[in-house]
Amino acid sequence: MSIQIPGLTTVVIPNSITVHLGAPDENAENVTVSFIDYIKNVASSELYPTWPEVALRANIHAIISIALNRIFTEWYKARGYNFDITNSTQYDQYFVKNRGIFDRIDNIVNNIFDEYIVRSGSLSPLYAQFCDGRISQCNGMYQWGTVELASQGYTPIDIIKYYYGDDVTLVTDTTVGDPIETFPGTPLQYGDSGQYIQLLQILLNTISTNFPAIPKVPVDAVYGPSMINAVETFQLIFDLPTTGIVDKSTWYKIRNIHTAVTNLAELTSQGISISEIPTDITEETGEVVPRVQLVQYFLNVLSAYYNTVPPVDIDGILGIQTRTALLELQKTMGIPQTGLIDEETYNVMYNSVIGVLNTLPPSAIALPSLIFPGIVLERGSEGPNVYIIQQILSYISTILTELPTVDPDGIYGPATENAIIEFQNYFGIDPTGIVNEYTWNKLVENYRNLRFGEYRNNGQFSGDIIS
Repeated sequence: MSIQIPGLTTVVIPNSITVHLGAPDENAENVTVSFIDYIKNVASSELYPTWPEVALRANIHAIISIALNRIFTEWYKARGYNFDITNSTQYDQYFVKNRGIFDRIDNIVNNIFDEYIVRSGSLSPLYAQFCDGRISQCNGMYQWGTVELASQGYTPIDIIKYYYGDDVTLVTDTTVGDPIETFPGTPLQYGDSGQYIQLLQILLNTISTNFPAIPKVPVDAVYGPSMINAVETFQLIFDLPTTGIVDKSTWYKIRNIHTAVTNLAELTSQGISISEIPTDITEETGEVVPRVQLVQYFLNVLSAYYNTVPPVDIDGILGIQTRTALLELQKTMGIPQTGLIDEETYNVMYNSVIGVLNTLPPSAIALPSLIFPGIVLERGSEGPNVYIIQQILSYISTILTELPTVDPDGIYGPATENAIIEFQNYFGIDPTGIVNEYTWNKLVENYRNLRFGEYRNNGQFSGDIIS
């Protein structure tokens, strides 16, 4: 069965969008405008109409994609808000109520308002982050940089790929329709069948990778006993009434958690290392800092377990959204509410995340891309880097069963030393029991090849073992 549910499995350009004129929790007015007028407003607020048309088009595609991402994922609606997006640049895009629109921008938006950016293999519109590139930098498009690229002969899609990667493309001629609330209207329960059930089964199976207590279910579009079990387990984990029925609150919690675990997978692909987290980050510079991205990763992990901790965008900027999440984390953990990543906050956050990861089997943990931390690890070493290599050893040993496993605890003891020696012997490395840069890189390379390649049931790995 092919699932075709507008607003859920197919992107729809809404006729209108509701904008909150402030931060999400700020007491501010909601304004509903047509989607096309919203895009024209943001583009006129963010861009200079004298820029080359190529640069304007690339920027407007990014603006459209961000708005559609918020709507498609029901980012705010799934969290109980009564709007689609805010006008706070800490969270979303700059919108000015009743502002004038530049004629040049008006004409361009009329031509491309139904086109958005998508990454290969993804359905959701890309959250195409951008910044001016002069005063502030970000992990996305530099607005002034697009002007320079346009002067060099780049096309709009060339500029988009320059900033977001070669695996993005433009979707065109998107259907326009009425705003859609994705909840089907009535609770889903035992005996029901159809596309909504099939979609729920897919979402729950994705979530279960990060929460293996939730059992996998057959994707057969039928709400049978296995679905009741999976839904009840989900409800139990996330403090919902354990009914086995998907009512509106359970529906949106499933949507919320699915978005969160998808964000974690997106971060994994960005190449962030746990070793990059400092013990103190105190300044809000507006610049993207990889270690802040990892802190945001940690917050998203914890937000899935603690309802009081809000998920955040993984944008690398220590802004109001991330500080608010830190304050909520500190309040939840009973430590001083500073909004800073001081030593106590870091230790609590790190230990909590490690506690979460330790409840999962090695096959359920997708470690970020790992860069050698710059220090040699040996017996007596402790900390996040030791924990990382122990997780890697644990996973490798589930496939290469002749190698010993270790229990990750962040302490480089005799068992870890022995496991490293056996790994080194297996791959023809000098068996010192010490993790220098060469051994670290071999651990990471083989972990990623084993984890993300194909390992056939007969034990023959179709990727490359790095020796």
